[in-house]
Amino acid sequence: MRLGPGWSHSCHAMLYAANPGQLFGRIPMRFSVLMQMRFDGLLGFPGGFVDRRFWSLEDGLNRVLGLGLGCLRLTEADYLSSHLTEGPHRVVAHLYARQLTLEQLHAVEISAVHSRDHGLEPMALPPGVCCLPQGPAPKRPVLQVLGLVRVPLYTQKDRVGGFPNFLSNAFISTAKYQLLFALKVLNMMPEDKLAEALAAATEKQKKALEKLLPASS
Repeated sequence: MRLGPGWSHSCHAMLYAANPGQLFGRIPMRFSVLMQMRFDGLLGFPGGFVDRRFWSLEDGLNRVLGLGLGCLRLTEADYLSSHLTEGPHRVVAHLYARQLTLEQLHAVEISAVHSRDHGLEPMALPPGVCCLPQGPAPKRPVLQVLGLVRVPLYTQKDRVGGFPNFLSNAFISTAKYQLLFALKVLNMMPEDKLAEALAAATEKQKKALEKLLPASS
């Protein structure tokens, strides 16, 4: 992708598996999708920035995945989407997706916990950018990733519990859009269910904000 000078590339991976289980024995789980809680309290996918001077997109992504998730390699065949982010920092956010078995997904979770570098990711960014970058320098500061989380792809009877509540969290950059896009194009959740969950999350956030703000006279 040629966009001229001033653009950075980030690569992230969505790992998922079909999950035949049921919550409380009655709510279908559908799929298990991995995201991570970042050091800054934001949710995102595993991955980081790739320095195109030294790495291809896939090699850079696999390098950072190897630090946190163990032996897992993605290829061009796993590419899903790219989204451009304008502003002070112009970034092309690339998303890769790989379907695993539920056993393989669980193995990734275990590998992440027991990895030598678990909780640490390399940092080499311009001031004000809070992401997980790549780079060839042998010594770099580190940022902490607090752990992997599974996305609850179901909605409870109250129409808020589960996926709508999850969408009410704060996400880094394009991660929330990437999640919704991936669930749609990979046919992991019907489009109407996605819209309902997003609407419920938006309404919940609106009500929470109204409680915090003083009533207008």
